[in-house]
Amino acid sequence: MDVLWSPWRMQYILGPKPDECVFCLPESHEEDKERLVLHRGKTAFVIMNKYPYNAGHLLVVPLRHTMDYCALTQEECAEIFFLSQKCVAVLEKVLSPHGFNLGFNLGAAAGAGVKDHLHNHVVPRWNGDSSFIAVLNETRTLPEHLDITYAKLKPVFDELTLP
Repeated sequence: MDVLWSPWRMQYILGPKPDECVFCLPESHEEDKERLVLHRGKTAFVIMNKYPYNAGHLLVVPLRHTMDYCALTQEECAEIFFLSQKCVAVLEKVLSPHGFNLGFNLGAAAGAGVKDHLHNHVVPRWNGDSSFIAVLNETRTLPEHLDITYAKLKPVFDELTLP
C-alpha cells in the first residue's frame, strides 16, 4: 500500500531499529512526546500510531508486555476498555469523525504489525475517507502531520475525564 505523504517515515527508515518492544515504555515520562504517548494509566496507556490507517489512529496498550489476550487481568481489561472510550470521546471532540473502527489484531495471520505486545486500535473514520484513491491504487492519504495531531489531542486527553 502506498502513502502519498508521510514525512515521519524517513526517520524510521534511516534510523536505528530498537531491539526492545516498541510498546514497552520506560518508567520515565521524558520520551512520551517523542513516542506520541497521550496518556498513561495504572495498567494501560494510549499512544498514537506512528504509521496510521487514518489521521488520529490511536492504540490502547497494556503496560505489561503480553500478547496473550486471555491472560489479561480484569483490571487491565477494564482500563483498556475505559481508555478506548476516552479515545473515542477525545477524537469526537477534536476531529469530529463520522464513525470508528475498534479492534485487536492478534497474531501475524490476523494482521498484527507488532505481534508480541497486544494493542487495541481506535481508528476514526469519515464518510468517503477511503474513496477512489484507496480502491483504485491501494493508497491512503493523511491530511496532517502526526506532531500537529498530537498537539491537538494531548491537551484534550489531559483534561477529559469519564465516569
